[in-house]
Amino acid sequence: MAAKSMKSLTKYRRITVKIGSALLVDRATGLKRDWLTSLADDIAVLANAGAEVLVVSSGAIALGRTILGLGKRALKLEESQAAAAVGQIALAGAWSDALGKDGLKSGQILLTLGDTEERRRYLNARATISTLLKMKAVPVINENDTVATSEIRYGDNDRLAARVATMMGADLLVLLSDIDGLYTAPPAKDPGAKFIPVVDRITPDIEAMAGAAASELSRGGMRTKLDAGKIANAAGTAMIITAGTRLSPLMAIERGERATFFRPSANPVKGYKTWIAGQLEPAGRLTVDAGAVGALKSGKSLLPAGVKLVSGNFSRGDTVAILSPEGREIARGLVAYDAADAVRIAGLKTAEIENVLGYEARSAMIHRDDLVVSLAGDQVLASGQISAGDQVLADE
Repeated sequence: MAAKSMKSLTKYRRITVKIGSALLVDRATGLKRDWLTSLADDIAVLANAGAEVLVVSSGAIALGRTILGLGKRALKLEESQAAAAVGQIALAGAWSDALGKDGLKSGQILLTLGDTEERRRYLNARATISTLLKMKAVPVINENDTVATSEIRYGDNDRLAARVATMMGADLLVLLSDIDGLYTAPPAKDPGAKFIPVVDRITPDIEAMAGAAASELSRGGMRTKLDAGKIANAAGTAMIITAGTRLSPLMAIERGERATFFRPSANPVKGYKTWIAGQLEPAGRLTVDAGAVGALKSGKSLLPAGVKLVSGNFSRGDTVAILSPEGREIARGLVAYDAADAVRIAGLKTAEIENVLGYEARSAMIHRDDLVVSLAGDQVLASGQISAGDQVLADE
């Protein structure tokens, strides 16, 4: 498949578009209304062609600090939250006006980390957004920065966008950025950096190409975009990174202008396991031995006997990361024991567990039905599915 056809938006049924703060807000003058109008026009084109479009829009804090005259200085937590409160109203109104001019309705959704990490709240958020889509309204989604703290936040809207895309079963995630795609090194620092049009899989070598955030308006950078790509691609969602600095940035993709396409997994995680695989912050970590690594990759449950080290303060049912002896994350799953009991039974055979705990307990630390395995930490796969080959493809 040619790179241009892969990047055509018209073939996708449901598209999530993420907009960074620096694209939407000018430090001196505030909201970039002409740019927003052009993007709304793009969304209308896609909607009229039959696609459902979800927007994950940064900009509340950046817009609020401009309205409040807070300048470029670093803000205290309560100042950021106040700026978000002011900015959210202005941002929601701007989106409503811009989309309304094209005959589209919109609805604002403000999420906290718990809304996607806790199963019941995740399902509730998904149901609300699904209903908006059925009513032909464009969901405009942002982190609820008025209440989020450093301990309970996504930290960047790239990963939030990926979480939303996988939660809603989107076919495509588009990250509009201040850079037109992935390069072999940050091009601002390395003039010899080469553009990469297509990424077959996000490997450690690909991750090593990432740089840091570009401005004080942004909490993200290429690394968070690659983190987003891993979440999205694992669930079968393709991803595009492209420059959003031009007017009508979505139609620019359609015209074949420069963008990096990230292929979705050929064996995507589905349903319940999508929620497990997409968990952003595991509650704890279990380091296992080589035998357990092999058992997990063959589709078996994680038994206490294979666990060598337990870390974190987690409760039964929490999501924990499973690490190889070398410290690489190889799986995630819902643990069947509290941390205190997990420590006590780590390394024990099933027959020994009852004597230690004093009650008849589950044989598995994490059952295979609650487990999602990754290949060497590079790509999350449904339990037992193995794929091979690390490569970056040139433009086809």
